[in-house]
Amino acid sequence: MGVVDDGKVLSNIIASQQIHSEYGGVVPEMASREHERILASITTQALETADRELSDIDGIAVTAGPGLMGALLIGMNFAKGLALRYKLPFIGINHIEAHLLANFIDNDALEYPFLCLLVSGGHTQIIQVNGYDDYHILGTTIDDAAGEAFDKVARLLGLGYPGGPPVDRFARVGSAERYDFPRGLSDSGDLNFSFSGLKTAVLYTIQPMDAETRAKQTLDICASFQAAVVDTLTTKIRKAVEETEITAVTLAGGVAANSQLRSTMDDLRDAFGLELYYPDLSLCIDNGAMIAYAGWEGFRHGQSSSLDITAMPRISISSPIFTS
Repeated sequence: MGVVDDGKVLSNIIASQQIHSEYGGVVPEMASREHERILASITTQALETADRELSDIDGIAVTAGPGLMGALLIGMNFAKGLALRYKLPFIGINHIEAHLLANFIDNDALEYPFLCLLVSGGHTQIIQVNGYDDYHILGTTIDDAAGEAFDKVARLLGLGYPGGPPVDRFARVGSAERYDFPRGLSDSGDLNFSFSGLKTAVLYTIQPMDAETRAKQTLDICASFQAAVVDTLTTKIRKAVEETEITAVTLAGGVAANSQLRSTMDDLRDAFGLELYYPDLSLCIDNGAMIAYAGWEGFRHGQSSSLDITAMPRISISSPIFTS
């Protein structure tokens, strides 16, 4: 839950659902119940942190999709209730767009056009951003998203959920040369991604190992796996820069917090003269501030939504925004 005033974040309250770590992934029904349980309290906390009352708020923004249907419906109904109670304008936000726009929150120098490497648990895309609400997908994953691959490999290694942080931490002290894992679609000639083969290669590497061997090799497996993911991502974004001649590049999504991805992108910036922008680490994971900021952008561009809209669990960033 977040509060934004004139593009500035006043609060960003993130309530992680730790229950999913027990199951190695998100359980939709539990996610919905937890979402319902905490919404009122974190709304209060966000307002208190921002030193605002609901009567001070000028508009309500909420994720309309993509995402889990149950959680989306609970969030939307809660937001609609607030909008009705306080007679406020209401806007449904594309979750992917909010990740993309989060780069503007702390980067005053960022200007259109730019390329966005969006890497999360559900999406891996290269998006050409020509202006607000002018987005073009240049490449996308044809199977697993990079973040999903991190989670699945972490589960194979017994590292818990979410998988990105522990794999990143273990990879820092492992050998990336120990295993030669595949770089999916590296020679495809397009900007699409594939991580299914990489995930399977890790599985086949681990399967014949006994518990002791697997424990000894975990650091090197993490390092080799992460290197394959980062190589794949950075090879494609470099190709996108060459094809579009757009040198401003941003990262977005949970995997944008990965230390090796940021380091390798820094190397590309220095080698090819890129203008490189990152969101703050707190804005990489799903968070309320990015939704509030996207709402602020929408309202100032004259957009709003009907209270009749419903949750849309599957929607692309290039699909129409939910506006009336």
